[in-house]
Formats: sequence, C-alpha cells, structure tokens
Amino acid sequence: MARPPLKNRPSLSAEPSESGGAEQSRIQGLVIVATPIGNAGDITLRALEVLKSVDAILCEDTRVSPKLLARHGIRRPLVAYHEHNAERMRPLILARLRRGESLALISDAGQPLVSDPGFKLVRALLAEDLPVTALPGPSAALTALVLSGLPTDRFFFAGFLPPKTAQRRRELGELAAIPGSLIFFEGASRLPAALADMAAVLGPRPAAVARELTKVFEEVRRAPLDALAAHYAAAGPPKGEITIVVGPPEAAAAPAGVAIDEALAEAMSRLSLRDAVDSVATALSLPRREVYARALQLSARPPDEAVGADET
Repeated sequence: MARPPLKNRPSLSAEPSESGGAEQSRIQGLVIVATPIGNAGDITLRALEVLKSVDAILCEDTRVSPKLLARHGIRRPLVAYHEHNAERMRPLILARLRRGESLALISDAGQPLVSDPGFKLVRALLAEDLPVTALPGPSAALTALVLSGLPTDRFFFAGFLPPKTAQRRRELGELAAIPGSLIFFEGASRLPAALADMAAVLGPRPAAVARELTKVFEEVRRAPLDALAAHYAAAGPPKGEITIVVGPPEAAAAPAGVAIDEALAEAMSRLSLRDAVDSVATALSLPRREVYARALQLSARPPDEAVGADET
C-alpha cells in the first residue's frame, strides 16, 4: 500500500493500545530528542520509546551515544551528523525523510540545536514541509539558571564566548545592557580568563558557576563576578562541564554628565579606550559617538593618536 503524502502529517501519532491507553504506534519524520546532561537516568520514558522505534538515530559522536543507548537496551542504526559532515549528510538525510523514514536527532548531551548541530537541518525540513517535532528534556542552561539563585523571569542564552580576550570583551560589552540573567557555556580551561573578562566588562554582578550538573560531584559556586574570577585565578581551572549564569544589570537612573564621566573613568581604568567606550555606551544606552568624544576629553590624548591606537 502506498504511503499517504507527508505534508501536514504529524511526526508522531498515537493509537489506542489493547489496554485502553495510548502508545506511539507510528513515527514519521524527524524527532529531536533531548538526552541526559550527566546522569544517565535523566531521560524520559517517551524519549526511550521513540529511540527504540525510529529507523535510525542521528548523533553527534558515534563513540559517545552508544554508551547511553546500550544502558537502556536501544539498538538502532547510528548515523553521524555533526558540524564537520553536515553539508554532505544533510541531502542524504532529507532523501530518507522524503521516503517516509523516521529519524531521531540527539546530541552528546542535553537538548540538540542548543550550541549543537541541527539548526540548518530543521530549517531544511521546514522548507520542504517535512514533519519534525521535539521531545523536551534535560538542558544544562536551564538547570544552571534555576540553581543559580539569580532572576529567572528574563534570561538570555549567549552560548560560548570567543576564545580571545579582545573579542570576548567586545561581545560582553554588547551583552552588558540586556535586562535579564545571562547564561554562558565555557570550557574548563578557559574559565579563569573568561571570568576575569566578565568582571572587567560587567563589573561585580552576582553570578554562579555550575559544573558537573546532575553528576556525583555537582557544584554551584555563587559569588560576585570579581570574587569568582579571583577564586578560579588562584585555584586554577576546575574539572567538568561548565555553565556560567550572570545576574542582570542594576536599574540605573537617567545618566547625567557626571554619571558618564564616572562610568568612563572606571571603565578606562581597566579597558582600552575603545572597549571602555563600547561598554559605557551600551550600559548607559547612549550614542557611541557622544561617549567617544567625552572619553577623548577625559583621556587628554590628541584625537589622532587616540584614533590610531583604538579605532583602527
């Protein structure tokens, strides 16, 4: 019997079981499945059912995913899909889905597409009206946020910051005025340097460093950014997976000239003129040109010299 058209057909359909309940009897299209971020027991019953039922599982690393799947007795074909082979694999995956196959997409840990491959694949499916759905589950970003003790009503996930100090500080300056908690992923080896730059650009905001979430040695260290930077500068990089949560900026009154001068003086004491201008302009929601002109006056440097040093 020929398959009905894929268009507008749900990815998951439920039919009554003999016991009167509902069970997943047919899966079609792509199912995005969240997997544990540490503790292998943190996987949903629905995720296990889907992973056992699909034709194949797209995974980020075929050396990592089999460990989780074996623990739960799941034996399905694995297909590597990651940033290095995505362009080549995407057309092949789309062809399988057009034929009506069912595929699951998982990452090494957590929710796929969140700092992981998959966005372009989902976009390609949507462009062809192929079925796609997602199963919710563990997320390091949200787990760290709710454990941080920082405001959860507004937050911004910034992912990984650039590895180099100048680029990292510039990006932090762009994020400084966001009126919500900031969430970052970071490699353990770069944590001390990243915290130092956060403290320099964002100031002593309350923050939390969460590591090894859901694992035996889970730890959440809460302190102002400058204190966290000092701790990890002395203690060195920790072990494990790291998530950083930084509190939102304090509400500020409308800036006056004195406030601008004070903000510039403080920023220029720890940043280059260019980065100080970017930070203050963003924090005070002022035109950059206005802040730069005032910075030149305060620095008492000839404009040509300042521009040559910081604006090129």
